[in-house]
This record gives sequence, C-alpha cells and structure tokens, in this order.
Amino acid sequence: MTHADFLDLSPLASAHGTVRLPGSKSISNRVLLLAALAEGVTDVRDLLKSDDTDRMLEGLATLGVQIESLGDNALRPSSGQAYRVHGCGGNFPVKEAKLFLGNAGTAFRPLTAALALAGGNYELSGVPRMHERPIGDLVDALRQLGADIEYQGNEGFPPLRIKPPSPPSPLLGGKGRGQVRGDVSSQFLTGLLMALPLTGRTVTVEVVGDLISKPYIEITLAMMARFGVRVERQDWQRFVVSGGQHYQSPGTIFVEGDASSASYFLAAGAIGGGPVRVEGVGCDSVQGDVRFVEALALMGARIEMGPNWMAARAPESGKLTAIDLDCNHIPDAAMTLAVAALFADGTTTLRNIASWRVKETDRIAAMATELRKLGATVEEGADYIRITPSAISYPPQATSSGIDTYDDHRMAMCFSLAAFGGAVRINEPKCVAKTFPEYFETFSQVTKPIEVISIDGPSASGKGTVAQRVALALGFHYLDSGALYRLLALAAMRRGIALDAEACLAELAGQVDIRFVGAGIWLDGAQVGDELRTEESGAAASKIAALPAVRAALLDKQRAFRCAPGLVSDGRDMGSVVFPDSVLKVFLTASAEARAERRYKQLIEKGMGANIAALLQDIRARDERDSQRSVAPLQQTTDASLLDTTALNIEQAVEEVLARYRALK
Repeated sequence: MTHADFLDLSPLASAHGTVRLPGSKSISNRVLLLAALAEGVTDVRDLLKSDDTDRMLEGLATLGVQIESLGDNALRPSSGQAYRVHGCGGNFPVKEAKLFLGNAGTAFRPLTAALALAGGNYELSGVPRMHERPIGDLVDALRQLGADIEYQGNEGFPPLRIKPPSPPSPLLGGKGRGQVRGDVSSQFLTGLLMALPLTGRTVTVEVVGDLISKPYIEITLAMMARFGVRVERQDWQRFVVSGGQHYQSPGTIFVEGDASSASYFLAAGAIGGGPVRVEGVGCDSVQGDVRFVEALALMGARIEMGPNWMAARAPESGKLTAIDLDCNHIPDAAMTLAVAALFADGTTTLRNIASWRVKETDRIAAMATELRKLGATVEEGADYIRITPSAISYPPQATSSGIDTYDDHRMAMCFSLAAFGGAVRINEPKCVAKTFPEYFETFSQVTKPIEVISIDGPSASGKGTVAQRVALALGFHYLDSGALYRLLALAAMRRGIALDAEACLAELAGQVDIRFVGAGIWLDGAQVGDELRTEESGAAASKIAALPAVRAALLDKQRAFRCAPGLVSDGRDMGSVVFPDSVLKVFLTASAEARAERRYKQLIEKGMGANIAALLQDIRARDERDSQRSVAPLQQTTDASLLDTTALNIEQAVEEVLARYRALK
C-alpha cells in the first residue's frame, strides 16, 4: 500500500531472482567531475540517475561545462543514462556562480576542492542537513595550499564562499604540502586529491590520524588513473600528486553497478532463501563494498561470484549466525548488516563505523532507534552498534508508527529487509531517489509476499469453518476476523465500556492482547470458549464493527497475523481492505434460509435453545446492516470469485477453495 508519506510493505516469504544494478553513486559523481576537468570529450555510460548525480550535473552546467544527454543505454536500458561531457581542461568557463547541491556529499566536497583551486568566486550551499555535515577539515587543508574560503554560517560547516587564491601562495612555486584528517570522512581526501592536478605542481597530502573508508579512496585513485593522473600512495598516510599531470578523456567510460545497493538484494537472498543474483558488479570491482559478501558468508550465507555478478542464498541451516566485525572496509554496506542481524542467532556487533555519525543523518543513532521499534535490544557507542534480535511470537506485534528514514536513502532501503519478519511501514520512502529511485519496485520483483487467502462473506455463511479447514490443509495460519470483533466487544463489556463509545473502543483495540493458538482463542492471557459464538456476542461485534475508529485500530492487529508459511483469513473486508494483495479472494455465500438452518443446527448441537424464524430474521437484518454501513460494507469485490455453498456441504466447499488455490500454481 502506498501513500505520499509512507509505503506499507507486506510480510515477505522468500526472495529469488536477478537484479541489474544502477550505477554506483560514488563512481558516477567522480567520473562526471573528472570528465569536466579533463581535456577532450568523454561519453559516460550507465550513469546513475539520482538526486546526487542530478546535483552534480546541475552544478557543472552552472559552471559552464557543456553536457549532452545521450539518453538511456541502448544496449541495457535498465542500467542507467548516458551523457557526453565536453571537458574544460580544468578551467571552468563561468568564474562567478551560486551552486545549490542538496544533500549530495559526493558533489559538495569534491566541487569545493576543485572550485577552491579554480580561480573564481563561488557560493556553495545545500539543504539544512548538508549544513550540519562537517567540512572544516577539507577547508583547512585547502587553506594550507593557498585557497581563500569563508564560512557563511557556522564555523566548519557549509554554506561556503570561495574566492580566487591571493598571492603569495604556496601553490605558486616549489612543492606544496598539506594535511587532512582521515578519521571523519574519506570524501575530504577524495575531493583534495581530485583537485590537486589543477595546481600544476607536485603536492603531498599527509593524512592525520587513521584513514577511514579506505575502499572509497581506492575508487578515487582508480578513477583518476582512468583519466590519466597517477597518485603515489605511501602506506595510506601520504599521497603525492606529481606536477605536470593533466586529466585526459578516456573516450568512453562505463560506470560500475553500485556495490552498496547490491547489499540489500544479496541480504534478501541470504534471509529469504534465494538465490538472488545481482549483475553489474562482481569480483573485479574497484568498489570496497563488494566485500559485503564476505560478511554475509561469515553469517552463513552461501555466496557465488563472477567478474560482473554476485549471488547469495540462505545458509544450509536456513538461519543466519551473528557476527562481530570491523566494518571500516564496508561503511555503507555495513548498515545492511545491522538489519540482517534481526534474522541472525545471537548478538551482532559492528565496529569501526564512526563515519556513520556524519552521513546523511547520524546513522548510528537512527539505526538504533529504528531497530528498537522492531523489538531488538540495541547498544550504541561512538563507533559501534550491537544488536540482539527479539524472539518472534505469533502474531508479531505491529509497528504502527513505521520506520523513520531521516531523509536518508540507505535507512529506507536497509529496513525494507525487515519485511521478512512481518509487515513494515517505511516513512518518507521517496528519499531513495538520492541513489536508487526505482528501489522498491526492483525489490518487489525479487521478493515474494507471504500468501494470503481471503474468504469474505455474510454472517453464518460457513466461511469461518471453511477458512479454518483450508488453513489446516495447507499448513497456514488462520485468522478469524469476526472473532477479533467479538473479542473486543467481550473485552469492552467486561470493562464496562459502552458499545457506542467509539474513542474508548479504539483505544481498547490497541491495548487488548488477542491470540489464536491452534484451535484455541485467547483474550488477555485467558482462553475464551463458546461465549464468543452466542447471538449476543455476534450482535455486539456487528455493532462495533461499524465504527470507523475501531476498524482502523484493529487493522494493524489483523495484518500482524500474516506470517510464514501463509495465512487464511475470513471476514467481511479481508480481500478488499485488510489484505488487498491476497493471492486468492473468495466471496463465500449461501441463501439466508440455508444460513439460518446451519446456525440453528450449530446451536442445538451445543445444547443451546434456538428459534429458526428468529435466526432467519436476525441474519437478514445483519445482512442489511453490514451491506449498508459506511465503512467496509459487505460486498463482493471485482477480483473475488463467488462460491455459493447453498447446495454444498463443508467438505465440498473446502475442496473447492483448495482447488481454486491450486489452480493458481
């Protein structure tokens, strides 16, 4: 179910299939900037289409770089877009401009460095979160090399104003030397290295402290080499860019698939059975996040790899195992491990992830908050997170508030995996546009929801008995939605709450503990018997079921019964409202006379007094009331198949439903 502000994901049963990955964000924006700085024309293929790349393209166009869209890749339309970039040889045509770069760190940091050495007047700004992301270490390093940069807001943070370097400057003669911290963000060093060839001099950059996210620096060095500039790396502590080097177009360059995005699908294969295969990145990738598969393998997943593909499937045992891992080499993909930990035996600890604190949001704090919503026990530190999953009960408790995403694309994509444990709501899902606009559509193509068979129909039509026997035959769970309303009415009467007190009943619906265990029904820890099947109970249930607030309050509780291996539910709006994606919808009915006779026999068999004329009158009145109510009226939906059981016995009705289900296979 979709909404402008949230996306409801149905509980997932399995994952299987093949995904063609979008281009890497990290490589896409590096390649665009290098193509702009190079001499010659570069055709960039398989470029990621996302907010981050859009900001870089807009920024370069504002600076006067000529960029032509070549459309989608004709050979692989799903793999991205193609652009022709006319390089300016390091000399941007526009010398005075204002650039808005959103929340794109892969655009903001490198452009800051390049423009600081480009000899123009520029203002760089972004969204409020971008103005909270530190950039002081990069600015300090650039100032050491003679750059003139001013903060227009808080010291050490964007927005920035850049002016041409004023002589005398270390860049104007001799060897330059600068320092940059390596323990906050690798993007500082990346931006600096990519800009240094513009000086025309030999410059040495020393890294202060431990360098985090080394794989991203490897990407930077590899991309610079593709454009003809070599960097001498001295044990990750010193980088030397020799003078006299200039970026040269390689002609055509293809962007690898995004290894970070691969992690979600590979984890889905490891959790949901698999195999799930991702194409566009493999064992020969320049991206460090391909090592995510090593972490999955440590958790027990079965991994296969080739030069341009990877695949994952569940462990032989079917259950992942917790790990304790230093994640410095896979900082973005490590987020996926945090959610995968919900499906692992034991406590998972992810270490050396301090860079999470300065990303699109404080990812350690955000991850801890959202994992706790799903029942996990979470411990967070300055540079680590420790996750112990909760024991899964039936039905799982719904998380009606949803998973908050903090305008962070990776939070949204990571938590899609939580649907393997039950229904999950993703708030603000459109934030995935930053790197993978079609993520949820692609995710749905390789995942299979837990199947639901919905059997709706009027009172006393036999749908409850049929549904229960179908569930038993298939080994599925069973939800008697009518019993939910009866149980709520019973709980209300026990507490002295009037059956027309809508607000009080809705509040009670969110508090009451209702469980189905085998053939037994439990209310607030006590088993309930025949009192649920009395005419008084049915009438009370019908009355409160007409209250909109009550139905809304029970909606999440009903959906929580959707658990593996499947569910058979019966009621009056199971297929239309509660489970609209049911694999099979049956509208089961019978004549009012037949239903009255069946109810009469049931009551007599239980030793209860009954009058068939009164029962017939009550059934007709209830049909009228249920079909006329404003909320979820009783009606056959267009995609439900009719099953009239007037002339059928229970066994025949059950076999007919099973036959219709088997016909779908």
